[in-house]
Amino acid sequence: MEGAGPRRGDIGQKGFDVNPRFLESFEKRLRGPKPGLDAQLRMSPDPRPGMRTVPEVETSCFKAGVLVLLYPVDERLHLVLTRRTEGVEHHQGQISFPGGRKEPGENLEQTALREAEEELRIPTASLRVLGALTPLYIPPSRYCIYPTVGFAGVRPAFSPSPEEVAEVIEIPLDHLRGSEHVRSERWTIRGVETRVVFYASQGHKIWGATAMVLAELMEVIKTVQEMAS
Repeated sequence: MEGAGPRRGDIGQKGFDVNPRFLESFEKRLRGPKPGLDAQLRMSPDPRPGMRTVPEVETSCFKAGVLVLLYPVDERLHLVLTRRTEGVEHHQGQISFPGGRKEPGENLEQTALREAEEELRIPTASLRVLGALTPLYIPPSRYCIYPTVGFAGVRPAFSPSPEEVAEVIEIPLDHLRGSEHVRSERWTIRGVETRVVFYASQGHKIWGATAMVLAELMEVIKTVQEMAS
């Protein structure tokens, strides 16, 4: 293990305020210009297996919608991730957002909500959709993922699908700020020695596309907090 990662993107010591004023500012920021790839690359493996972006491959990649669901637990803002089973088609055993491949006749927000309901039995009709983060291309699987950000006023009662979800992982957002939970290691991935940066939380290593999406989420939240201070 190489220790903590860089401090770029630290949010500081302020707590996460989930009052209506924060949510309104957060929603406005999500629906405007976002940090995009610059923020995502802070948590990218090095070397990354390809540097093409979604606009370059959008006509040929597989499209998937994922849900970044935020909710309060004991006055702390959390999000939910899942550890995928070994029986799913792609990214077996990895930690990811609820989500899956777009079906005909639906948009990518609808995909994210449908998949979250199928995987975790989340009653998505009661969620508040706040906006979207920047789509990200995953070269090994040729997927473009489109993250939808939603908010639940109370913690949902998760009921995971045993075919798709091996474990439900609930992460306090304050575990993702600063550098104390960022680590890096040298892994061999597809025969290539790779420096992998990950969020270490509750015994899990959150890396790859999931960590890259979270890096942009945290940068957006940081901006909202700075504007409010």
